[in-house]
Amino acid sequence: MNDERARRDLRFLKVYCAVLTLAFLGLGIYVVRVHHAPRFGEITVERINVVEHNGDLKLVLSNSSRQHPGVIGGKMLPERERQAGLIFFNSAGDECGGLIYDGNDQEAGLVLSVDKYREDQIMQLRYVEDNQRKARTYGLQLWDYPKENAYAERSRAFEAIGAQKNPKERQQAVMNMKKDGLLPEDRLFLGQKMNRDVGLFINDRQGRPRIRLYVDAENRARIELLDEEGRVVEQSTGAGPKIP
Repeated sequence: MNDERARRDLRFLKVYCAVLTLAFLGLGIYVVRVHHAPRFGEITVERINVVEHNGDLKLVLSNSSRQHPGVIGGKMLPERERQAGLIFFNSAGDECGGLIYDGNDQEAGLVLSVDKYREDQIMQLRYVEDNQRKARTYGLQLWDYPKENAYAERSRAFEAIGAQKNPKERQQAVMNMKKDGLLPEDRLFLGQKMNRDVGLFINDRQGRPRIRLYVDAENRARIELLDEEGRVVEQSTGAGPKIP
């Protein structure tokens, strides 16, 4: 009897040890997987979504065909053609900027944009090249939106313009949008323009050129102050003294 009981106890201990060993092995694998994220030497994907723990979208890295259309005011924008690149999203769920790029025999470019909250871009660091004309522009661009929080109103106005078939009526509608403060106004550009002028160009709140400090394509240094009608009222050049 004692021998039989001893054999039963031994079998129990063997089974117990096997189960305990498997349990510790499983726990070890779980800990390794939890504390060591998968590592890849190389991956090939068409799109990557970066999200918070709660699933909120924060960043999309995508090719052109799968690029996110954007969100403003919690509303998904219509599908549209967008270049490959990065699209950033804020905590409200709206698109707030991005980086796009492309290039071919006709044109090339790279643009890093910063968007106003629930609006379109207000600042860009950009490079654009016309490969056919061998002309390029690059630098920092700033805009203002005369009417605050008008993205939805502006979108409706553009939809109405798109439905217009008369060119003159479309042109008048665009002028009305500008008058109503629905269009962005150029405020500042620092860089090289397509005509090879390099410098600082400042506009007033209506987008009218007021200050130009630049070196032109002929390598002449220029400073120009303009009035509201676009007339140069004061200037100086590197070729001589100030000209009244």
